Amino acid sequence: MAKIKITQIRSTLKRPKDQRRTIQALGLGKINRTVEVEATPQIVGMVNKVSHLVSVSE
Repeated sequence: MAKIKITQIRSTLKRPKDQRRTIQALGLGKINRTVEVEATPQIVGMVNKVSHLVSVSE
């Protein structure tokens, strides 16, 4: 599987609880924090759910 880098670019303040939990499940939580994960269908779905809060690069 390919690896992707996910960086949080926006805050989770005033966001629904499910979006905040998705950010935490991705291993993020602070702006400009970056994680590198496998691009599984589950991860891609989570990224799509919070795409307005994160940036993705390969």
